[in-house]
Amino acid sequence: MIVKISNFGVIYEEEYFIEYTVSYLSSDQLKFLNNNLKEENKIDGDNLVITMYFDSELYPFQSEVAKSRLDDFIAREEIEMNIFLSSFLDDFQ
Repeated sequence: MIVKISNFGVIYEEEYFIEYTVSYLSSDQLKFLNNNLKEENKIDGDNLVITMYFDSELYPFQSEVAKSRLDDFIAREEIEMNIFLSSFLDDFQ
């Protein structure tokens, strides 16, 4: 499984989002995640696209440190989502 942040930003003044694209899932894993995740998600070809929403206090890319080291923060978020989805899939097996 590979998790990449495909989009992020501001929706409204105080509402932010991060969109993750998850690839290299088996068809069973793809269906399981699509049907069981509480977060907004959709299947796009062979990928799962997950959209998470944050208020300003919890948005991980808002701090000054995040803005100056954005690549590091993106990588950390991708790793964290990969770990979350891996443990979620462990329940499936």
